[in-house]
Amino acid sequence: QVQLVESGGGLVQAGGSLRLSCAASGRTFSSYAMGWFRQAPGKEREFVAAISWTGGNTYYTDSVKGRFTISRDNAKNTVYLQMNSLKPEDTAVYYCADGLYMSSTVDEYNYWGQGTQVTVSS
Repeated sequence: QVQLVESGGGLVQAGGSLRLSCAASGRTFSSYAMGWFRQAPGKEREFVAAISWTGGNTYYTDSVKGRFTISRDNAKNTVYLQMNSLKPEDTAVYYCADGLYMSSTVDEYNYWGQGTQVTVSS
């Protein structure tokens, strides 16, 4: 049974940083691309970042480029999202997901975590 568990969310002031983690179990982590998405209240779930199964390729939505960094440690079956220079508009529930390849499309991902809340105060 595939399981993804996010952690690391919380409340932070604008300009601050958080590091999200997503621990995976249940299948060969290193064979799958990983993505981070977020969903704010009343909005659609949106793509944030993705990373290839080797970690050699990454992809970001424009609004987080230069501020967020996705990485993975295949030995620990974990993917990370380092978030710097946070803004109030980054407030959302953040989800990790796995898929066969990097994509910005929700439907391309197979398994999802339960999400972790990130709140950025102004």
